[in-house]
Amino acid sequence: MKNIDLAKTGYKKFADGDIEGVLDMFDPNIEWHECQGFPFIEGNGVFKGPEAVAKEVLNLIPEYYENFNIEIEELMECDDRVIMTGYYTGTWKATGKKFKANAVHVWTVKSEKLSRFFQAVDTATIVNPVKAKAM
Repeated sequence: MKNIDLAKTGYKKFADGDIEGVLDMFDPNIEWHECQGFPFIEGNGVFKGPEAVAKEVLNLIPEYYENFNIEIEELMECDDRVIMTGYYTGTWKATGKKFKANAVHVWTVKSEKLSRFFQAVDTATIVNPVKAKAM
């Protein structure tokens, strides 16, 4: 399977709410780098292993967001990396405000498993969305 197809499958499973299916796609030693300043993440945002990612990130999403979604604008593959550019959308429960925030993911694939994740997200837009002014 191509690395980009592996990533597409992971995003589809996430969208379908199949978190166990997503976790099964991870290398047992996955290194997960959550964006610094990301809401609800404590510490440095680096987690090791599928169980830590589930506990510290994925299982918390429904607690903090309503209708959280990843809108993929583009997926690119380069050697053992897959890059996703797109947006996070949903409602931040603490404010009740809807958001659409820029997001970039960089995945590293090793032996047909997702082995590293790096995220860059406009966290300010998530916690304090600003409506675009008409031009």
